[in-house]
Amino acid sequence: MEKEKVLRCNKCGKKILVEKDIVREGILKVEWDFGYFSGKDGERHSFCLCESCYDKLRESFAIPVSVEEYL
Repeated sequence: MEKEKVLRCNKCGKKILVEKDIVREGILKVEWDFGYFSGKDGERHSFCLCESCYDKLRESFAIPVSVEEYL
């Protein structure tokens, strides 16, 4: 039996189920390598947001997110 994997939203802590390497709900997963001219040069930051926390973050932007259909 395959062990259940779980991600967690870094903002609210919600558990996000992963079955057979498929995330079972909408998430935003970010991995960013900071480079030259940054105070974080050489660091990799990564985090995950559930869809609800992503929506709240997006609503706070001064410039709206660009959204387009891709399917």
